[in-house]
Amino acid sequence: MTNSKQIRVALVDDHILLRNALANLINTFENCLVVHQSGSGIELIQNLNKGETPDVVLLDLNMPEMNGFETAKWVQNNLPNTAVLMLTMYDSELTLIQLLQAGVKGFLKKDIHPSELNFALHSVVESGYYYSNHTTGKLVNLFRNNTENGMNLYKSLLNNQELEFLKFACTDLTYKEIAVKMSLNPRTVDTLRDQLFMKLDVKSRVGLAMIAIRHGIVTF
Repeated sequence: MTNSKQIRVALVDDHILLRNALANLINTFENCLVVHQSGSGIELIQNLNKGETPDVVLLDLNMPEMNGFETAKWVQNNLPNTAVLMLTMYDSELTLIQLLQAGVKGFLKKDIHPSELNFALHSVVESGYYYSNHTTGKLVNLFRNNTENGMNLYKSLLNNQELEFLKFACTDLTYKEIAVKMSLNPRTVDTLRDQLFMKLDVKSRVGLAMIAIRHGIVTF
């Protein structure tokens, strides 16, 4: 994947050695440039006040002073055209759902291959989100330039009960709580979830949420 426009990246991680290594790596990618590095959300804001606005903020979840969740919300509220990719070793799905609600556009493990990091940076700029499931990414990207058509596609694929479940799946409710809300047996909710995994070709609740948010089935 290539992009003729240079992608300006801000790194936010309190581990200096990792941050420097990431900066050196990203600067070798085609059309990518690290414009500044920060050790916390507070330092990021200070750097933004002094320097240029990045296209992507690559953000660690666990940091002192101002953590990744708080920083992502700040970026969403103050820099709506800047995408946030979260560096995480993958916490619970509910935590990742909350990060999506905070405006995070994709998640990356710290041990990913450099080619995946390169792909993620270009993908989030070009399509608005980074999907680690490449098959889902291909499906979604068919409609990335027309959200209304994308939403209609998914509505045509899903029945009313599945759409209702999908909306609840984008909250921090547990599956048992979703079952109560929908007046269903917990086993029926598990079946609904598994059917949607197959139908939309995703492997997690986070994958469901990213599709729903991307296509306006739910909004925060």
